[in-house]
Amino acid sequence: MHPPHAKHRVQHSYDPVLYRQRHRIENMFARLKDWRRIHTRYDRCAHTFLSAIAFAAAFIFWINEP
Repeated sequence: MHPPHAKHRVQHSYDPVLYRQRHRIENMFARLKDWRRIHTRYDRCAHTFLSAIAFAAAFIFWINEP
């Protein structure tokens, strides 16, 4: 669930930690889709496709590490 809008009368509760984790996962999928091989799914075999995703995820993590 998303955080409530400040101008709404009824303020719904939400878990900020869960929201932050969900946001990070969504950002990771967005970064993975920047890789042409993954967003067009060139690979026919599932294990090759999963290997490409693992490589791209490791590369993205390595680049963003401080």
